[in-house]
Amino acid sequence: MNFPSHAQPRWFIRLIWPFWNQQQNRLRTGWRLILQLALFAGLLFAGGFLLSALQQILFDFSLVSGSSTHAGVLIIEVTLNWLLLLASLWLAARFLDRRPFRAFGFNLNRHWWADLAFGLALGALLMAGIFLAEYALGWVRVTGYRQTGFQTFSAGILFYLAQYIAVGIQEETLSRGYWLRNLAEGFHLPRWGARTALWLAYVLSSSIFGLLHLANPHSSLVSTLNLILAGFLLGLPFVLTGELALSIGLHITWNFFQGVVFGLPVSGLQADTSFLVIQQAGPALWTGGSFGPEAGLIGLLGMLLGAGLIVMWIKITRGKATLRIDLAVYQRTEFTS
Repeated sequence: MNFPSHAQPRWFIRLIWPFWNQQQNRLRTGWRLILQLALFAGLLFAGGFLLSALQQILFDFSLVSGSSTHAGVLIIEVTLNWLLLLASLWLAARFLDRRPFRAFGFNLNRHWWADLAFGLALGALLMAGIFLAEYALGWVRVTGYRQTGFQTFSAGILFYLAQYIAVGIQEETLSRGYWLRNLAEGFHLPRWGARTALWLAYVLSSSIFGLLHLANPHSSLVSTLNLILAGFLLGLPFVLTGELALSIGLHITWNFFQGVVFGLPVSGLQADTSFLVIQQAGPALWTGGSFGPEAGLIGLLGMLLGAGLIVMWIKITRGKATLRIDLAVYQRTEFTS
């Protein structure tokens, strides 16, 4: 679709202005965000029918049974969800955003894979530090090992591994790769420079990330504010590198080690499979209580340490750590097919 600016009557320009950005030759930011979410919802609806059919086949042919069927279907479901999200974002990139999918933070070069490895290690390190600090202070006590609500411990581990991989990919690709970048381009108005636009998008996308967890069990004002700060932590690698690898890796292992390795609540949700069985006490102001470390001061300290290590890593691997203000500047891509 193309609306050349020449020879257009003023009434037509006024008519399409709320919907169409003539300079960028695409829909305006708000409409792109709404349509992408609608597309994802439609794919999820269709995927639900596919999952139901697959579940029926598994039962009919007795390929698996009992709890293993339940675990297998759950793993397929969480995997299907993030694949459908990526599919919706690929379609949005092609037909709404008019850019390649890799622009959302998936330039799979050597830096990308090194960042992913560092992010995975960082999430595990930060959560291990949080747990050991609570243990040393007597705020947590280990009461057992290897608990699971599944038929086997390995089935539970596989399910939660698949779940946290899916959550890491889904939330980072959507919140940072898609929302943050599109919002930055939308805020890049004549009265604001690219730097201001990027900061506004960074703040807004992190705030949305925190507010989306309001419905989680045991959420509070403190947990919401801390999760907004967690959004800043997870968005930091993206605004400094334009890539999602470090954010995805950090998100995956922070959640996995928190819930499955150390048995702590993950944003108010308690995994029923964990290597350690714990009993938590201590001041909720520090531990986060039933919501988990994200709602406590100890989690906040972990985030600050994580932010410092991220900046250090980027300086070591890139030579400097500066805002990628080009993320707020749309570079038009022409598709020939």
